[in-house]
Amino acid sequence: MKKLFLCVPFIACVMSARGQRYLGVSTDAYNSLNSMYLNPANLGGCNEKIAVNLMGASIGVDNNLGVLTSASNVSSTTGGDSGVSIFKATGTSGKFSMVAPYVELRGPAILYRINRKHTLALSTRLRAINEFNNFDKALFTALNNPQGVNTSFIQFQAQNFNWTAHVWSEVGLSYGGEVYSTDKWSMKVGATVRYLAGIGYLGIKGKNMDVSYTSANDSFRANNTDIEYASNIQTLSDGFSDGVSTSKLFGGPSGGSGIGGDIGAILAYTKPGETGKYTATLSVSFTDIGVISYKNSSSVRITGDGYMKGNEISDNVKSYDDLRAYAAMRGFTVDTGRASRNVSLPTACIVGADYHAWGRFFLGAAGIINMGSDANFGSKYYSQFSIIPRWQSGVFTASVPITYNTLAHNMRVGVGMRLGGLYFGSDDMMALFSSNQYGFNMYFGGMIPIYKRAKRAYY
Repeated sequence: MKKLFLCVPFIACVMSARGQRYLGVSTDAYNSLNSMYLNPANLGGCNEKIAVNLMGASIGVDNNLGVLTSASNVSSTTGGDSGVSIFKATGTSGKFSMVAPYVELRGPAILYRINRKHTLALSTRLRAINEFNNFDKALFTALNNPQGVNTSFIQFQAQNFNWTAHVWSEVGLSYGGEVYSTDKWSMKVGATVRYLAGIGYLGIKGKNMDVSYTSANDSFRANNTDIEYASNIQTLSDGFSDGVSTSKLFGGPSGGSGIGGDIGAILAYTKPGETGKYTATLSVSFTDIGVISYKNSSSVRITGDGYMKGNEISDNVKSYDDLRAYAAMRGFTVDTGRASRNVSLPTACIVGADYHAWGRFFLGAAGIINMGSDANFGSKYYSQFSIIPRWQSGVFTASVPITYNTLAHNMRVGVGMRLGGLYFGSDDMMALFSSNQYGFNMYFGGMIPIYKRAKRAYY
């Protein structure tokens, strides 16, 4: 049976061995270089005259396959680990999705306030996401540990599933400005345009897979199969002989490129006698719009109905070409070649609100709604809804984001703090205190802000 499972990467297109939003500090009115990633309109009328981001970093994992074994294991997913080893799976049947890991490095950036209404910013960023969507638990477990599968009959079923591991960099130019203002109402709009430089990706997507294994005759059968593998860094032939690992993402000989961006708007209401700049705001933005095009991608698409036997594979399949010929003889159609492939960014719609409760206390809310599709190569966010109480000033800000996550259908609690230009926190930190958590993330960074002098209090 072990021999048979070694051919599954051909049928399943080579399997290997969420987005961080800084919610605790991105809602801070004194941290526009981070809040512009939630909504570029936050730049308009900002508190900073000039701000320089030195660096920022975040790492995290999320899933609904199983609970996290330990928050200290999160860093292990940045190597060749597929991510499954840090989770204790809850059951072996059904579907699951996983992000393990997502990593983001926010590089040098500069903000310049042109006048009291208009602001520009130039930013850089490096991002890496390894994500599984709608995968079959039994198949994933078998591929990661073939020796541990000893059941006489196993069946895998999946539709519209996707795995994409992707690394890319960004350079963005952002604008935010106030376009309408009265005593009670004001509106700000903003936009970011980014040049996207793709470093490397590996992807599998399938419309349908219905496969079974019977130990009595050591046979593997697939019905109505339609699966595609694509990559700019490794052909399926190389994957068959050398194995596929996300650690090879930085070795791509042919990078990609594209244009992406964000757009957003904020409506603010200020009641008579308000001590701050506004009483309440409503906002909406669309972030990570765009795709990265890789013009020289290797691809393999497998369709059809057929079966294979373990002893025949052991005796006749010595290379990728042998396996391809054997699969074609057994009823599968195999199309290979090189072509342009688009890899989608994790597009999301963010709807927010903020209320000035009293003094320096605010109550914010944010809904991050996924706009991506499992039908495409690329990454996506899992929808979530957060309440974010915070205390803020120019010197110090503290907040406690409380989030309902639709991936694992559970509650997340984090904390974010800023002291001058230093900030750190987590949007999901309960794994430090509880063994029944499905994710964890953390972030930290530093900037040099120079704030404007306000004519009245701007909390």
